[in-house]
Amino acid sequence: MTSPNAALLTNRWNLAGRTALVTGASKGIGAAIATELLQFGATVLAVARQPETLEAQVAEWRGQGLDAHALAADVSSAAGRAALLGAVRQHTPTLDILVNNVGTNIRKKTVAYSSEEYQHIMATNLESTFELCRGAYPLLQAASGSSIVNISSVSGLLHLRTGAIYGMTKAAMIQLTRNLAVEWAADKIRVNVVAPWYIQTPLAAGVLSNEDYRNEVLSRTPMQRIGEPEEVAAAVAFLCLPAASYITGQCLSVDGGFTINGF
Repeated sequence: MTSPNAALLTNRWNLAGRTALVTGASKGIGAAIATELLQFGATVLAVARQPETLEAQVAEWRGQGLDAHALAADVSSAAGRAALLGAVRQHTPTLDILVNNVGTNIRKKTVAYSSEEYQHIMATNLESTFELCRGAYPLLQAASGSSIVNISSVSGLLHLRTGAIYGMTKAAMIQLTRNLAVEWAADKIRVNVVAPWYIQTPLAAGVLSNEDYRNEVLSRTPMQRIGEPEEVAAAVAFLCLPAASYITGQCLSVDGGFTINGF
């Protein structure tokens, strides 16, 4: 017989019966987040631009007995977002979790960017987050106790050498999180944001392959290592769990101590 305390613990640390939408879910941090949510019992609608890569990842999850579904879409475009939200409505009348993870970067000096590069980064990182939050709002509201987690970056909190446009989008995601957390609290929609430092992902692999640069990164990171996608995923999953039901509007840095490292 299960004790009342054990049942309470199980309910607080469980996502069974909940549906999550995760963008950029075919690799890196997004795939790790989707995996974590699946392992907590959620149904995951996984989104990415490349159907073949996405479907291969979803097939792997389903082979493990996990309830994952592939929804190929380019969320940087209005047409892609509209098609995605239409597909989500076919799957479910409500949405419990939205994770805005998709992102990109072009590392240049500010004056070197073209208008096309500016629009691409803004549309992929920021516009997709803003519009998916708005588009998914009726589904999140209908769930009567839902959670949004936006994936920002420590570059949204302080200066890095990753490019001004990327930092702008990530800072704006943090402020959007704060605004929505207050605006949508009455709808029982919690909104939080996670800000990673360097994580072992394909997006970071290029710059981290430079040994001098990697050593400089490590010298500014108190824990003296690069983070793993699963460590970001664990923070995201926590913010989605019933155990985090009184947490909203917060920015959680997953950074090995980087953002608090003074001299």
